[in-house]
Amino acid sequence: MPVTVVRFNLAEPGATPASLSARYRAALEMAAYADEHGVTTVQTEEHHGADDNWLPSPFTFAGAVLGATRRIAVTVAAAIGPLHDPLRLAEEIAVLDLLSGGRLVTVAGIGYRPEEYALFGVDRRRRGRLQDELLETLLKAWTGEEFGYRGRTVRLTPRPYTEPHPPLLVGGSSRAAARRAARLGLPFFPSAHLPEPAGYYEERLAEYGTEGWTMMPAAENPLLHLFEDPDRTWAEYGGHFLHEARTYASWQSGGTRSAVRSAAATVRDLRAEGVYRVLTPEQCVRLGLDGLVLHPLVGGMPPAEGWRSLRLFAERVVPALAG
Repeated sequence: MPVTVVRFNLAEPGATPASLSARYRAALEMAAYADEHGVTTVQTEEHHGADDNWLPSPFTFAGAVLGATRRIAVTVAAAIGPLHDPLRLAEEIAVLDLLSGGRLVTVAGIGYRPEEYALFGVDRRRRGRLQDELLETLLKAWTGEEFGYRGRTVRLTPRPYTEPHPPLLVGGSSRAAARRAARLGLPFFPSAHLPEPAGYYEERLAEYGTEGWTMMPAAENPLLHLFEDPDRTWAEYGGHFLHEARTYASWQSGGTRSAVRSAAATVRDLRAEGVYRVLTPEQCVRLGLDGLVLHPLVGGMPPAEGWRSLRLFAERVVPALAG
């Protein structure tokens, strides 16, 4: 059966505190509903200072989702590692791992927006070294043993639930990210379908004598929304898809590579491009992909419309895939 994912980033252009609160509560209710209907994963992410209120605190949201569910995995893809205090993040993930019985999966990347580093006063030129420190600290901290950290000896408690440590992947699109993952014996999570750094990762595993695996997005990895009448959805809600596509496009430059990469300037172009797709349940089942990512609240989508999409996915797509 394909992996089924419900994605939330909670963005809402022009939100009020009341409307954003309603969106957060709707997302938690959707996560609980997805859990009850056999969806595999809830996925969330991290961005800071965005005008459209993009989720800045993925582990807080992940904790709320884990508390509202019983079986579903929650993946933070990705946390911006250099913006986190390593010791505090080790504690946060350990507690969430204990609370959830190992259902939290963390993908640690280094981000690609200079504005986020500036916001927190972090020197972006040091992001590689900071990421190394973060990952090394997490792995040492979760042993429960003493270790050296910035010139002193520290020990963190409690130890996590998962052995040898909570699920931790290294995200990125570069050889540096692949090499970092291989050196530490951590799985590699390319940010898009990138066979070259994935192959480089396998070579470095052999060089370092470590073990790992790659979780790479498929070459075709669309973000999905379900409706019985796709033409109507594009006509009424296409602006929500376009907002997110244009936001991502404005953040990505140079060598940045992402599974969500669009060059569309209009709703018509976006629909033709295929990065975002509105499908009927039957069309979704026929896609034949190894993974399906539903994005019910995309770009500030009204929660009522998001619920319609999720119900079609959970009640007509997931059972068809399982049967």
